Amino acid sequence: MKKFLSIKSSRDFSQVYNHKESLANKYLVMYILEKDQMYSRIGISVSKKVGNSVVRHRIKRLIRESYRLNMHQLKDGYDIVVIARNSAKGKAFSEIESAFLHLCRKFNMIENVS
Repeated sequence: MKKFLSIKSSRDFSQVYNHKESLANKYLVMYILEKDQMYSRIGISVSKKVGNSVVRHRIKRLIRESYRLNMHQLKDGYDIVVIARNSAKGKAFSEIESAFLHLCRKFNMIENVS
């Protein structure tokens, strides 16, 4: 299993936020920053307003798994920050994955696999 890289430092999160290229749907907000890298990184943020630590961690796991299962379809060279909205609380994996892929398609980050 290929391990993916994540954004951990607040400086890296700030760079992506300050780029101001974002899109949103019902459950997620996604910020991206194109980089000159041979890999992509993902950062996930869930506010305390969404729920307690159990709820927040579950949402993070669902987003992380959505990325892991679909990262072979995504183009490389991006820093991605995904923010969960309050409406994501209690949703099934299929709904979160669908929301994640919807934003990736809107950013045109999915490669055409023939």
